[in-house]
Amino acid sequence: MSRIGRLPVEVPSGVDVKINGSHIKIKGPKGEMEFTFSPSINLSFKDGEINVTRPSDAREMRSLHGTTRALIQNMIIGVTDGFQKELQLVGVGYRAAMQGKNLVLNVGYSHSVEIEPPPGIDFEVGDRAQQIFITGIDKQKVGQVAADIRKVRKPEPYKGKGIRYKDERIRRKAGKAGKVA
Repeated sequence: MSRIGRLPVEVPSGVDVKINGSHIKIKGPKGEMEFTFSPSINLSFKDGEINVTRPSDAREMRSLHGTTRALIQNMIIGVTDGFQKELQLVGVGYRAAMQGKNLVLNVGYSHSVEIEPPPGIDFEVGDRAQQIFITGIDKQKVGQVAADIRKVRKPEPYKGKGIRYKDERIRRKAGKAGKVA
């Protein structure tokens, strides 16, 4: 049995769960999310817990079991607390600013880069315009938007300049050999 899949998903108070066949709808204080899972996976909701079960031990069923449970858990966390990613800008003159709901990045190009948030995602710029906070209720979407923003100027290995995740470590390379002495 899957170690992740067999754990019940706790549903906190204030969260409504509706299961209709192979479709689940979760509504909480931060928003509403829907997910259609494989019809071969069984869900049951009672006593404030969602239990995910599989019909057989086939390889595909085992993989869907844990995945479905993890997605439902992320949906519940998203509608109650939400998800957040933090990016840092490292480099002289690198800064971020908000222009309405859009994020404007100055990261060493001759032009500024403007990024419009997709639905359900919010941007926020921290102190000194060196931090970007991406928040939303969908974990996958928050991570994808953070990766797309990082792609605007990936951190380079020589000076470490660029856009990076908060806890990301950049492997540094030595410069030219003749430049040492």
